[in-house]
Amino acid sequence: MDENPGIAKLYSVLIAGEYAAHNRLITESAMAPDVPSRIAIGRMAASEMGHFDELAAELVKRGIDPVEAVLRHLDVFDRYHGTTNPKTWDEVMVKAYVGDGLAADFYGELSDVLPDEARRVVSTVMAETGNSEFAKDWVRARVAAQPELRWPLTLWGRRLLGEAITHTQWVLAAEEDVTDLLFTGGSTDLAAVSRFFESVTDRHAKRMADLGLG
Repeated sequence: MDENPGIAKLYSVLIAGEYAAHNRLITESAMAPDVPSRIAIGRMAASEMGHFDELAAELVKRGIDPVEAVLRHLDVFDRYHGTTNPKTWDEVMVKAYVGDGLAADFYGELSDVLPDEARRVVSTVMAETGNSEFAKDWVRARVAAQPELRWPLTLWGRRLLGEAITHTQWVLAAEEDVTDLLFTGGSTDLAAVSRFFESVTDRHAKRMADLGLG
């Protein structure tokens, strides 16, 4: 298969992210206050595993073991989740909604630079699932009922964004092929990288407003 080597590495990074997100959602579901909430977050976890399978198939086509890809990149995602460990169900809901949105933002910002087939794959695995809508409704209702939650949850959302940007920068620094694929000027095109993160930050602010935070 003759293609940019950054595509296979991008899929390898993404599959590790899907694996980590699935496991984290399963763990965090233990904090669910009721059965409907547990079912809803279980649906999100199932979506992550569906995305995992799609990426696994793409990696197998390229002669790459999906498990080895996960093991290579898992550490950075484990560190992200380790530094954003929610203490309450409200924080779980904010993280679920923000995380789903950040993945969609990543695709929205970078889809134009990907070849057609890679664009299709990434759009499938990075688009907002819709399963996080229940999280938005939960947070909005909680903030409306208890306005004192607005500020701590706003700070939590800002922390999620900051950690996501930091860990994404680590990935880009470690995987030059991915950086070269996503930013046409290559890893030295700092202006393009800066514009990318600025746009993601702007989208995050809109998403936080949707939650009734900010």
